[in-house]
Amino acid sequence: MIAALGDRVLSIGADSADSSELRFHKRLLVGIALFILPIGFLWGCLYWVVGEEAVALTPWAYVAGSIISLAVFARNRNFAFLRTAQFLLILVAPALGMIMLGGLEDSSFVILWSLLAPLGAVAFGRPARAWPWFAAFVAVMLLAVVLSELVRPDGANLPDAFVRTFDVLNIVAVSLVAMLLLITFARGRDTAQTRVEALLLNILPKEVAQRLQAEPHAIADHFDDASILFADVVDFTPLASRLDAREVVGMLDRLFTTFDELVDRYEVEKIKTIGDCYMAAAGVPRPRSDHAHALADLALEMKDCAHTCLPESDLRLRIGISSGPVVAGVIGRRRFLYDLWGDTVNMASRMESHGTSDEIQITRPTWELLGDDFVTEPIGLVDVKGKGDVETWRLVSRNGH
Repeated sequence: MIAALGDRVLSIGADSADSSELRFHKRLLVGIALFILPIGFLWGCLYWVVGEEAVALTPWAYVAGSIISLAVFARNRNFAFLRTAQFLLILVAPALGMIMLGGLEDSSFVILWSLLAPLGAVAFGRPARAWPWFAAFVAVMLLAVVLSELVRPDGANLPDAFVRTFDVLNIVAVSLVAMLLLITFARGRDTAQTRVEALLLNILPKEVAQRLQAEPHAIADHFDDASILFADVVDFTPLASRLDAREVVGMLDRLFTTFDELVDRYEVEKIKTIGDCYMAAAGVPRPRSDHAHALADLALEMKDCAHTCLPESDLRLRIGISSGPVVAGVIGRRRFLYDLWGDTVNMASRMESHGTSDEIQITRPTWELLGDDFVTEPIGLVDVKGKGDVETWRLVSRNGH
C-alpha cells in the first residue's frame, strides 16, 4: 500500500502521451523535490529555535514555493515549468539565507544548495542548458557575498557548535542529494542504453552491432564459405486477399516467430524478411565449417513447421539453399540493415523461386557439402533466369531419419 501510494505521488503530472524518458525525468524531479522539502522545513525550525526568525523564513519560503510548483505541475503537467521553478527556488533561497546570516562562514556555506540548480540542468536537460545555470550560480554567489557585507556586516552571532554542525549538515545533505540525483539518472541512462542495445541486437548480429558502435562507418566483409536460405509461402497473395489484415499479420507473426526460434536453436543468422519471404544465412558473420548442414536442418524443420505450427491455414513453403562466397555489410544510416550480396545469394533466391511447393531445392555446392549426411534426390537441370541450365537436388531428410 505504501509503495502504491509512493508511486502515485511520484506520478503527479504524468501524461499518457509522455515518452519513457520524459516520464522518468518527471518522476525523478518530483522525487528530489519531495526529498528536499522536509530538509528545508527542518532547517527553518532550527534557525527559528536559535533566534534567527527572519533567516528561518528563507527555507520555509523555499518549502512553500516548492509545494506550490508541485501543485501547479500536477494540474498543467508542464515539465519545463516544474524544472525552471525548482531550479530558481534552489538557486535563490540559499543565497537569501546567506545574505541574512552575513556571509559564507556564518551561513555554514548554505550557498552549496544553489549548486543543485546547474547539476539539475545537467540531469534534466541538454548539457548546453547547464552552463547558463552555472553562470547564474556563480553570479548569485558573488552577489550574495557582496550583499551579505552590506546587510549584516558583523554576521550572525551563532554558537560555534551550531555553525560547525550546520557546516557538516549542509555539505552532507547537498552531497547526498547530488549523489541521489546522479545515481538515479545514471541508472535510468543504463536502462535506456540496455533497451537501445537490445533493439540493435534485434536488427543486427551481435558481432556487427558491437563493431558498428565502436566504429561507426561502413562495414563490409567477404566470406569464402557460407550458405544462404530463402523460404517463401506458396500462394500467399491470394490467401491474404481472403483474410482480414490482422489475420494476415498474425499468421506471418506466428510463423516467422517460430522460424526465429529455430534460427536461434541452430545458431544461424536471420537476415531479413521481405513480405512473406524469410532469409537466413550460416557462416556469416561467424564463419563455421558446418554452415550447409545447419541450414539443411533448419530448412527441414521450417518445412514441417508450415504444417504443424499453423495447421488451420494449410501453409506450404518453397525453400531454396545455395552455398559459396558472399559479401556482407551494413548499408544505410537510417533503418540500416545487415545484408548479403553475391552470386550465392542470387542462386539461393532462384532455388526458392524456381522450386516446387513443399520442397527444398539446393544447388551443387550445397549438395557436395552435405554429402552422405542427408538424403537428397537429383532433380536434374533447371533453367534459371540469367544462369541457364543449373544442376539441382531435392533435400529430403537427414540420413537415418
